[in-house]
Amino acid sequence: MPADTIRSQSSNITTLDQLGEHSDYSYIRLLNADPQATPDGRDHRARQVFSGHYVPVKPTPIASPQYITHSETFFKELGLDDSLATDEGFIRLFSGDMTSLPDTMKSTGWATGYALSIYGTEYVQQCPFHTGNGYGDGRAISVVEAVLNDKRWEMQLKGAGPTPYCRGADGRAVLRSSVREFLAQELMHALGVPTSRSLTLYTSLSERVDRPWYYPDSQSTDPEIMVSNPVAISTRVAPSFIRVGQIELFARRARSNEHPTAHHELQQIVEHLITREYSNDIDLSLPLTEQVVELAKHFQSRLINLVSNWLRVGFCQGNFNSDNCAAGGFTLDYGPFGFCELFEPAFQPWTGGGRHFSFFNQPAAAQKNYEMFCKSLRVLLEGLNVDAEASNDSLQALEVIEDNFSNNMEQQLNAMWAQKLGLAKYDTDLFVELITLMANTGVDYTIFFRELSSLPNELSDLDNSFYRQPPEDLLDRWNTWLAKWQQAIKLSELNDHQCDIIKQNMQKVNPKYTWREWRVVPAYQNAENGQYGLIHELQELFATPYKEGTAAQNEKYYTLRPQQYLFAGGVSHYSCSS
Repeated sequence: MPADTIRSQSSNITTLDQLGEHSDYSYIRLLNADPQATPDGRDHRARQVFSGHYVPVKPTPIASPQYITHSETFFKELGLDDSLATDEGFIRLFSGDMTSLPDTMKSTGWATGYALSIYGTEYVQQCPFHTGNGYGDGRAISVVEAVLNDKRWEMQLKGAGPTPYCRGADGRAVLRSSVREFLAQELMHALGVPTSRSLTLYTSLSERVDRPWYYPDSQSTDPEIMVSNPVAISTRVAPSFIRVGQIELFARRARSNEHPTAHHELQQIVEHLITREYSNDIDLSLPLTEQVVELAKHFQSRLINLVSNWLRVGFCQGNFNSDNCAAGGFTLDYGPFGFCELFEPAFQPWTGGGRHFSFFNQPAAAQKNYEMFCKSLRVLLEGLNVDAEASNDSLQALEVIEDNFSNNMEQQLNAMWAQKLGLAKYDTDLFVELITLMANTGVDYTIFFRELSSLPNELSDLDNSFYRQPPEDLLDRWNTWLAKWQQAIKLSELNDHQCDIIKQNMQKVNPKYTWREWRVVPAYQNAENGQYGLIHELQELFATPYKEGTAAQNEKYYTLRPQQYLFAGGVSHYSCSS
């Protein structure tokens, strides 16, 4: 059923039948299924997938599902009534049971394959078959695609059991990682950072799995014990879940002529990406060569904006491979992520991530992913049946756009830092000295910039952002820096009204509240015992991270990380999130 025939929403959706009336599965309607897939979707053993854009897969339901929470904000945006979240049929679907669905909805989900490149290097070694044909959605299964309030959304279960891409694991997500992903997506959206969205979170009252984790109070880098965890399924939603690695997969197949339709499948997935994610930016009546060049330009802009926002709010993705890079330009796959508290440019929450995916290196990592994206587009352009002049023009245009990435990223970052500092124009010396002082002193990233937004007169006004008092040599440099910054914003020349405007503008980009892992840990620990109050409390806090909170919220959530958590395994760092 074409999207333009779907009836418009005049009121909230209160039943699964009504949701089904808005379903439109463009991905599986317009693209190709793996020809070796089982017709009933019972395809749960690891195997190589050689062609096709998706594999039909039935999710594996979690046993005895129980409601934990849903995103009231996103339900409202989608036009879903809050009562749906606790509706029996809705719970069944979004805990992995696709039986007894309305005729308008598919009874089988789908998983997709993608390639892997790490910091610009193609890999096949981690694939169980060492061919690259085993990478893909190992425990993520899309179950619904629908047009809701004139926007197309894909709904994907995380932890819904194994798929053909599952590399020897059980396909489950534990409650800990599900709570983290659900809350992180809520926070990132409220922070104004492009992201996949959280819909629902259900846990099992009876099903558990073992995962490696840390002893209490451990400072070990690697987990030391196996821990039994409740399983859970969170539903994440996005306009599409097409990744850079997905485009790479089809480009690799086309490059090596892996099968007769390899180039056509590459063209199909790129055209689908443009339609799904960029139809408001790209004129679909243009020749495909021109559309592809426009795609490169607009994806670059989105990716640069995304990473600039990550640095602005202190977010570190931790594992920014091409398969974790959404081709729509939003944050995807909240695995070993973290938020910088004690500032260090090389902050990296994932022990396996390395410096190349550390906090301040994310712009460079993004550029590597973008280069792999452009490399894939070149394969498409070179294989299109167009005249030589059009082909050369498009390839040259693509090269120019790719070469501009560094300059465009630098300009965006400079503008962002200027905003955080309340400056009309970026000042390199002022910024570099500040970052050096912050790294050498021990400063809370979020609290410092929020306190700076109050336009302090004295360095002592920033004391609550310092983990330790600066030694004398740094103290002098701090005072000098503060005086130069006050001069740069012309603080002495501003009247009260002008000061208020600068404060307000700075507070719009410097959040009051952020993700503090040591405050999230008790939330998922309590949830393991059926107590969900802290999750709801964090949802409420994360809904308005820029607003001044209550005294109780400030005392609990606007504070430095306690000493015992500075190097704690599972808090300051983790080897996985499961």
